[in-house]
Amino acid sequence: MAKILLIEDEENIRKIIAYDLIKSGYDITECGDGKEAIEQVMKEDFDVLIIDWMLPHYSGIDIVKKLRSEGKDSIMIMLTARDDESDILYAFEQGVDDYVTKPFSPRELLARVNAHLKRQQKKQDEKHCIGDLIMDMKRREAFIKDEQMTLTKKEFDLLEYFVQNKNIVLSRDSILNDIWGFDYDGDTRIVDVHVFKLRNKLNGSSVHIKSSRGVGYLLEEKHEAE
Repeated sequence: MAKILLIEDEENIRKIIAYDLIKSGYDITECGDGKEAIEQVMKEDFDVLIIDWMLPHYSGIDIVKKLRSEGKDSIMIMLTARDDESDILYAFEQGVDDYVTKPFSPRELLARVNAHLKRQQKKQDEKHCIGDLIMDMKRREAFIKDEQMTLTKKEFDLLEYFVQNKNIVLSRDSILNDIWGFDYDGDTRIVDVHVFKLRNKLNGSSVHIKSSRGVGYLLEEKHEAE
């Protein structure tokens, strides 16, 4: 049974969300403020965190930043009335996995939780190797020449996606849909930003992310001549 921490300061909304999640068989813990939420995650592991942006003591974004910096890799879904593209981009850059704007349907939120957990369960318990790049999917660690890379959660997800589709040109739209979700409202610039960061972190490796003009990107191993 997946464990979910629901962080929402409006009790009515929290109870409505919790009702559907409990009915679906999830183990739910509820929090009403940011400080309590951080304390809870530090002493207990959760599969999913559903986090309201505006909270007492610590904002939802503060929670995400703090927990990602501590190495917490739970699925994090942000709830907010903010629908400006800059806010959405910022939230994803800080490490959220999904972004749901209010008002929303509790059934839609449940469907998103189910989809994220299903995708997570499909992660293979194995290592992928391309050249001097090694990815440990279970531990969510990546190494170049035995030196561990420092990656955000989204950077790891993106690199994993490239590795699983090595030597295949991936369009910006397909990357956006598969990594950020089909209903992400922003544009493909966020893909370019994350690819740029990954390229820098792969500098010196035998693999690189190559641009395909007008289409997207592919990951391939460099040849000696290169």
